[in-house]
Amino acid sequence: MSWIGKIRRVGRIVEPAPPLPAFAPMTTSATSATSATSATEPGSIDAVVPPTGVTGSLQLRHVDCGSCNGCELEITSAFSSVYDAEQFGARIVASPRHADGLITTGVVTHNMHQPLLNTLNAVPEPRLVIAVGDCAINGGAFKQGYGVVGSVADVIPVDVGVPGCPPTPHQIIAALRTVTGR
Repeated sequence: MSWIGKIRRVGRIVEPAPPLPAFAPMTTSATSATSATSATEPGSIDAVVPPTGVTGSLQLRHVDCGSCNGCELEITSAFSSVYDAEQFGARIVASPRHADGLITTGVVTHNMHQPLLNTLNAVPEPRLVIAVGDCAINGGAFKQGYGVVGSVADVIPVDVGVPGCPPTPHQIIAALRTVTGR
């Protein structure tokens, strides 16, 4: 028995997708991350009304604004073959011009303030901003740092916040599913 024959016989084995997160529309499309994460149970994420034309598929440009790379590891895990966020319609793209929104991590440092604004302006309208991790939502442990401008939510409007230090791949995928509806 060859290994290719075994792969053909067995096929792809994955766990069934968990149920969709409960839909709780936000009042505005660009609100602070704190209201985006204020669900009934700690760590849960409310669904958002995505911008017109974004449902079903979401192309995201990742911007590291000055993080410790903990959230990047979890985002990488969420898009790996184990968690496979792409099966729910979310994908990371290399250019902001090809993106429907931004997925941001970390506090905004002085060196990353203007590049974040430039990247946001390069994403075509309608666009979506997802803040991943406590640092991106409220500054976290680095809030009072000398090189810190503030959290992502302080600098640009955030539509979805994913709390945690760092959040798990399941939390990241749940937030993405609230936007894609898949």
